[in-house]
Amino acid sequence: MHTDVVLPFLLAWMTAASGTLQRCRNVRLKREMPLTEGARRFRNSSFIFKRSLDVTKVWGPKSEQLLKIDNHDFTMRPGFGGPAVPVGVDVQVESLDAISEVDMDFTMTLYLRHYWKDERLAFKSNTNLSMTFDGRLVKKIWVPDMFFVHSKKSFTHDTTTENVMLRVFPDGKVLYSLRVTVTSMCSMDLSRFPLDTQTCSLEIESYAYTDDDLMLYWKEGNRSLSTDDRISLSQFLIQKFHTTTRLAFYSSTGQTGSAAPPFPSRAYGRYESRVTSDLFSPPGWYNRLYITFTLRRHVFFFLLQTYFPATLMVMLSWVSFWIDRRAVPARVPLGITTVLTMSTIITGVNASMPRVSYIKAVDIYLWVSFVFVFLSVIEYAAVNYLSTLQERKERMLRERLPCTCGLAHPGMMSASYSEVEANATGNYGLPESNGVKRERMLVQLAMESDQVTGHVGSSAYSNVWIDTHVIDKYSRVLFPGSYVLFNIIYWSIYS
Repeated sequence: MHTDVVLPFLLAWMTAASGTLQRCRNVRLKREMPLTEGARRFRNSSFIFKRSLDVTKVWGPKSEQLLKIDNHDFTMRPGFGGPAVPVGVDVQVESLDAISEVDMDFTMTLYLRHYWKDERLAFKSNTNLSMTFDGRLVKKIWVPDMFFVHSKKSFTHDTTTENVMLRVFPDGKVLYSLRVTVTSMCSMDLSRFPLDTQTCSLEIESYAYTDDDLMLYWKEGNRSLSTDDRISLSQFLIQKFHTTTRLAFYSSTGQTGSAAPPFPSRAYGRYESRVTSDLFSPPGWYNRLYITFTLRRHVFFFLLQTYFPATLMVMLSWVSFWIDRRAVPARVPLGITTVLTMSTIITGVNASMPRVSYIKAVDIYLWVSFVFVFLSVIEYAAVNYLSTLQERKERMLRERLPCTCGLAHPGMMSASYSEVEANATGNYGLPESNGVKRERMLVQLAMESDQVTGHVGSSAYSNVWIDTHVIDKYSRVLFPGSYVLFNIIYWSIYS
């Protein structure tokens, strides 16, 4: 019973297995058959059948083994104990991001490239081609320890990977490039602000190696510095970039005093003296590279935001000279408004500026304008005071007069006295006294005990001087003339 069931099953399985073996044998025969000419041409032209050589596959020694990194101590500089290592530097300025007068600094993004020769990295190459690496190999070999003097903040870009490149040539020459953004100090002289020109410098120096161990220099002089033509600032015009090289001296004694002059064999004509109390800092001369750029400020923004409003406020204060001196509600608010507006302009300008201990050019202009506005208020105070004093004198005179000899009291003694009324009652022109033409009204007053008959037995003469309106009249000329003269002097000095 069981035999009848098992035998058919075994026969079916053996039949299927034999079919599978036959198909595999046919496929193998097809693979071993030689390709025809058309099939061979299609296979060579199709990218599916092409296979490039995998250069990352280690057929020979690895790159680190080729450079013999494990055979040397790269904590030491090349040629340790021998002459100084020449390190050439060139810089490409990518952008000048910001200039801050408040913080006295600037921010710059640049490509910093170093060139030197390290024979320990020399390798054999039949093609004389260089090898390029990323930042991972930089940590295993010696590189110059550059830093930015007077920098407040700096960093190497790391998006999407660390922006560092190392290129090694067969003869041991090395190119080390990195992309850096640095914020550095810039001492600005704001005495001519906003009509000023500023000069800032980015200083590069070795942190540990003196010029006996590392000779830092610009690779091609001024041509070592390249800039992007699209670099621009909203507030400044970049006039020029240039490079210089100097020597800086550090002393570890901590003494304050001038440093010794540079040695006669020095090739540099300029040097700096620096004294530090850091006992662990090696004393000596250090090569320092300077990237210096000159900036001239755009003045048009400040003309619109500061100078023109201040000038308009001064001119607005002159309107009060043409308003009747009796219109106190009109002249007083006008003067106060212009004074407060000038105070607001001065406060707004100083809020965006550092608190320096010297006077800036914009301060001179604003404060002189403020004085002109303030004097216009004082001028009306003087006019009002003299008018009040004149009315008081007239009031006292009316109380003492027994008669007015046919002259009406209001027309002669009122505060609204005019030149027409003076001409109608007798106007006598007098010569100019101290450049001011005065008008006098001669009033004949009769002082006699017999007031009933009206007989004039003896007479006295009293002169009433009415010249308060003359202050306004001459202020209309004096104030504008003085302000125009000030502007001519100001712009001829600072422009």
